[in-house]
Amino acid sequence: MAEHTLSNLAADIYVAADTVGREVVGMIPAVTRNSGAEAAALNDTVRASFAPSVSPTTLTPAMTIPEGTGQVVANKTMTLDTMETVEIPWTGEGIRSVDNGAGFETIYGDMIAQAMRAHVNAIEAALVAAGRAAACRAYGTAGTTPLATANDYTAVSNTLKILKDNGAASFDNQLVINTATGANLIGKQSAVNSAGTESILRQGVLLDMAGMPVRESGQLGSHTAGTAASATTDNAGYAVGATTITLASAGTGTILAGDVVSFAGDSNQYVVVTGDADVSGGGTIVLQEPGLRVAMSAATKAITMVATHSDNLGFARSAIELAMRAPADPMGGDAASDMMTVSDPHSGLSFGISIYKGRKKAMIAVDALYGVKAWKPEHIALLVG
Repeated sequence: MAEHTLSNLAADIYVAADTVGREVVGMIPAVTRNSGAEAAALNDTVRASFAPSVSPTTLTPAMTIPEGTGQVVANKTMTLDTMETVEIPWTGEGIRSVDNGAGFETIYGDMIAQAMRAHVNAIEAALVAAGRAAACRAYGTAGTTPLATANDYTAVSNTLKILKDNGAASFDNQLVINTATGANLIGKQSAVNSAGTESILRQGVLLDMAGMPVRESGQLGSHTAGTAASATTDNAGYAVGATTITLASAGTGTILAGDVVSFAGDSNQYVVVTGDADVSGGGTIVLQEPGLRVAMSAATKAITMVATHSDNLGFARSAIELAMRAPADPMGGDAASDMMTVSDPHSGLSFGISIYKGRKKAMIAVDALYGVKAWKPEHIALLVG
């Protein structure tokens, strides 16, 4: 069998990486990326520290230095919990056969491209799922795709308002939209006089809107809403910031995790973390942090369900993280005869590629080890459509 080592085929690998990088993966470049060069093992922990909120106190002039108020710095962790590979076996006879046609290098490059595409799409989907599950509130109308009216950017500005109201910085906020919303953006908002440039109209390049870079993701999907009807809260009343809401034994149907709900007297749309399988029996629902924005008086409040809808995500970059490492080899290495790391120039992700030699056969493996985490739900919002 001919020697098809990675070093000999490096050019084909890089061409493949450049080809696969054109997938619509807007989440990957929008989140915080932690991709150190050191190898790691499955289920290794990545830590992050979070300083607590503080309140100013009165400054009193004195000849002694005050002790100060101690603070507890939270230590949150994420796990590299996904280690996956795509394995591509070749026999010597197989290589000889395809060399008589399209050529091994061409087919091999396409197979590497598909392997990297599968990894990138899986990572993109994991980021979408983490962001969707952690979103605190929502803006928009179910069944109405955002940005459908020319020169109207209020869907984006109101999504950003949720982040600002929750204390996100006014910079480095991101908006990742599905392709239906993207079609409206390109088709309805591309006039040069409104966009300020011809790049959307001529090139289809998405621009910043309301100070948020806009990207598309092919992995954003839809949420099927629960079936609750005529459900109400109990009459206990709830303060601003409350997350656990007790239901009265009223109405029928279900409230599901991920549902978007609002309460009578409060126009905010809240995302549910823990639902109720049968609202007619009472029970509780849990809202995502930071909870209620408007205090609820001591009276039952009707609950309005946002219908089944598609999702777009607005978030601060620091709110969602992707950690990625090369899978660790045993001491002295494994059975690979050659290996290299290839970076996808479009998603920015790096993959380990190894070749293993057997008897009259070789196998190419494309490996990825990663974990995702939504750190700050209050800095993640849904734009529904």
